[in-house]
Amino acid sequence: MAPVFKLTNAETRLADLLWANAPIASMEMIKIAEREFGWKKSTTFTNLKFLIGKGLAKNENSCVTMLYSRDEIIAGQSHQYVDDAFGGSLPMFIASYTSNRKLLPEQVEEIKRLIDEHERGGGNG
Repeated sequence: MAPVFKLTNAETRLADLLWANAPIASMEMIKIAEREFGWKKSTTFTNLKFLIGKGLAKNENSCVTMLYSRDEIIAGQSHQYVDDAFGGSLPMFIASYTSNRKLLPEQVEEIKRLIDEHERGGGNG
């Protein structure tokens, strides 16, 4: 199962920055965070410390790397949400998601393709 990380908005912003640039020198990360978010050095390092503490990133020899991909984190959070909100029922999630909106034909085809792939043994779960 994919890892589940509960991230604040600030941690998510920094994680996105890191996924786009890592591995990255910590001083370069600070410059980008200042330019992109208006953050001070202390704000960037505080959020990096939280990402490291949660096991999502590491900083060795002033080089910051991510320990999980963005896709892995999204998968973990998605599974956790469906488990928590819908008792693990993907059909209940889909019914809820589509109750007030219409799926585009290409979305329906993509869902069918994913189901077919899963039935052929290509699914990840």
